[in-house]
Amino acid sequence: MHYPTCIRFIILYPGFFEGFIVDSVDLQVLRSAREWVKAGRRVVMATVVHTWGSSPRPIGALTAIRDDGIVAGSVSGGCIEDDMILQVREGKLVGDKPATTKYGVTAEEAKRFGLPCGGTLELVLEPLTRASGLDELLARIERRELVMRTLDMESGRVTIGPANWPDQLSFDGKTLVTVHGPRWRLLIIGAGQLSKYLAQMAQALDYQVTVCDPREEYADTWDVTGTELRRGMPDDIVTEMNLDGHSAVVTLTHDPKLDDLALLEALKSPAFYVGAIGSRKNNDARRKRLAEFDVSQEEIARLHGPVGLKLGSKTPPEIAVAILAEMTAIRNGVSLPEFAEKEKATVAGCGVA
Repeated sequence: MHYPTCIRFIILYPGFFEGFIVDSVDLQVLRSAREWVKAGRRVVMATVVHTWGSSPRPIGALTAIRDDGIVAGSVSGGCIEDDMILQVREGKLVGDKPATTKYGVTAEEAKRFGLPCGGTLELVLEPLTRASGLDELLARIERRELVMRTLDMESGRVTIGPANWPDQLSFDGKTLVTVHGPRWRLLIIGAGQLSKYLAQMAQALDYQVTVCDPREEYADTWDVTGTELRRGMPDDIVTEMNLDGHSAVVTLTHDPKLDDLALLEALKSPAFYVGAIGSRKNNDARRKRLAEFDVSQEEIARLHGPVGLKLGSKTPPEIAVAILAEMTAIRNGVSLPEFAEKEKATVAGCGVA
């Protein structure tokens, strides 16, 4: 069978459960690149540093290409990688030092490489070696640290250090600074079955996941690798985490004594998403309860309850998908009213139809 040229290669891409551990895209790319370098293979890593128009992949997207054409990750969805593979095989893509390249500058190139109309990508191409710092970088990421990697374009020298939540990728032509590790935080209230699926899937989306449950019968059975378990009371944990605009809170216990405690603090925080499990009727009752406390009507209106998009979800994995879909839409500034449950406003503790 003949396949189009632009897909005749192997992409090592996440999106699967490996013992219920799901890693982020760049973590898979970095791990593959490290193993290839250790095996003595020639490896080129490409990072998207600028985009113009309708680019298929965001700034910061990574791909690593081995000398025999094996690829990990993606910067375009396929066809640009095909061109880079040919150049890597021929030793033409990049020399001993980092370099830059652009794809899709002209309409002809955009058509050739399968880019959307007007789309242009600028990539930093880096030949990887044992001095590229991948061991240290991965060790820090796997400790759930937020890490900054700085690449000097002239010398190829790499330095690695701690990053802060507001830090972003930057490139001025001389220095490439990339940020790795969990860029978003998710606090889940409740350590039940649904929470396990939500935590596992969230890690694939670069969330640093914290689970709070003071109930021993649930906390003692929590076993999701890469997450932090907190046994304190939900309102205390929300306060201690000092939530910011990169944070989300989802309450899943079905116990108002726990869920409402978290919501009272989370709704007053800058968290970009606050959601609560339960039916529409239960969430209407929850809004009335919250209105009796020191929570404004504007803050109550921020609550996503019933939590998640209206996808007809029934099983715990499907509900987790619905929750993450809504979180992703909100963090990307996308409104999906046709999928979302309509919420009722609450005025002075009374539901308004």
